[in-house]
Amino acid sequence: MLKIRLLDIEGKSLGHIDIEDHLFGAAANQSLVHQVIVAQQANARQGTVGTKNRAAVAGGGRKPWRQKGTGRARHGSIRSPIWKGGGVVFGPSPRSYRQNTPKRMKNAALRSSISSKVRDGDLIVIDKFELEEIKTKNVAHVLKSLKVQGSVLLVADGAGTAVFKAARNINGVKLIPSHKLNSLDVLSKSKIVMTLDAVRNAESIWGLPFTRKKDVEAAKLIDEDLN
Repeated sequence: MLKIRLLDIEGKSLGHIDIEDHLFGAAANQSLVHQVIVAQQANARQGTVGTKNRAAVAGGGRKPWRQKGTGRARHGSIRSPIWKGGGVVFGPSPRSYRQNTPKRMKNAALRSSISSKVRDGDLIVIDKFELEEIKTKNVAHVLKSLKVQGSVLLVADGAGTAVFKAARNINGVKLIPSHKLNSLDVLSKSKIVMTLDAVRNAESIWGLPFTRKKDVEAAKLIDEDLN
């Protein structure tokens, strides 16, 4: 178990809490994190860009002018790539950029990413994220009280739609629930602010050393036999 300081929304210390080292103390694996983030960015691409080649452009079936005798260069179609309005040579066409990444790789990359934030002191845990009035200035006041500057990822469970709207008005701030944590969001922000409930929920999802359901069930049976 690791220990981390627990703060309130005013930035006052409430003591220390234990966090699972399997999630927050994992070893760094840069190559794995890079592979997972590249795949995540590739999957976000639409891949709808497209151009028309010479065969797809309408028209151009008739020879513009006769082959000889005009004094002009010979041409066979007005849809040749060297003509204005002609086809595009080797242009992009719609395609899928999707890369399939195993769940275990994504989970391991997330553990490595969030653990690096813990080692760098860029993870802040607060007891709860409750505001008297849902306004952008109140969210900004909380971040100022926590001495958070630059980009920040707020991880709060149970936050309503109004809280999300209030937080997204601040440049560089993104608010997500704990079950949507991913390596790209974690590493693209300079600081991470998590509520205590979000930490516990994240531990229940990614904190187990076994990720497959049958492995978890087998571990429970072993514990029952030992007891």
